[in-house]
Amino acid sequence: MTINFSLLAIDQIINHAAKMHAMFGGQVCVPMVIRTPGGGGQQLAATHSQNLEVFYAHIPGLKVVAPSTPADAKGLLASAVRDDDPVIFLENLALYNTKGEVPDGDHTVPIGTAAVTKPGRDLTLVAYSRAAVIALDVARRLEDEGISAEVVDLRSLRPLDRATVCASVRRTGRAIMLEDDWLSYGIGAEIAATIQEGAFDYLDAPVRRVAAAEVPLPYAKPLELAALPDAAALTRTVREVLDATGFTTRPQPSGRG
Repeated sequence: MTINFSLLAIDQIINHAAKMHAMFGGQVCVPMVIRTPGGGGQQLAATHSQNLEVFYAHIPGLKVVAPSTPADAKGLLASAVRDDDPVIFLENLALYNTKGEVPDGDHTVPIGTAAVTKPGRDLTLVAYSRAAVIALDVARRLEDEGISAEVVDLRSLRPLDRATVCASVRRTGRAIMLEDDWLSYGIGAEIAATIQEGAFDYLDAPVRRVAAAEVPLPYAKPLELAALPDAAALTRTVREVLDATGFTTRPQPSGRG
């Protein structure tokens, strides 16, 4: 039903499915797909609103994917079904009403590849799942202010496409990670470490992270919304990063000949 219930099977997933291939010297495969929705914002309270993907992304032997668009959902699910390894397929509840173009026929998206959903030159926004939708929306709005943000949708959390993330940061010199899970020990911490190792000399500012408040998610709607990262929090952080580096916006074309 949701990723929260997977905790009841965490021994089977982590100690068995993830390890059998290695422990039997490659003689055994576990071609299993676990589709599991998660995330907050639906007033399902603390035990039914968690983003526990970092639990599974931490485990060698598992693959973890998190699409943000209908097309990627189809393509990644097709790749997951064909994969000989166990795959955790994350679906954010808040994305179930998302609409978008989906290719006909046999459409696959390689597991382990991120996507640059919007090119930019001033800073890089890294996100996945619901957060990738927010990041793309914020980036498009910032264009009206002369701020060109590049958006990297991770799509896959294990394996992680570190090369695409670092290549983007090398181009822009600034990076912000947006995630729905908690700040401490989260996916964003791994991204920050990845950028430090692969693009440190290109950074004009420290890597920033925008994440959920480190509390069990409240049931009351105003408190739930206050605890979750949103477009306003990301926009505010973008301005802080740019202001700290002396960035000045570029005038936009008037559109008149």
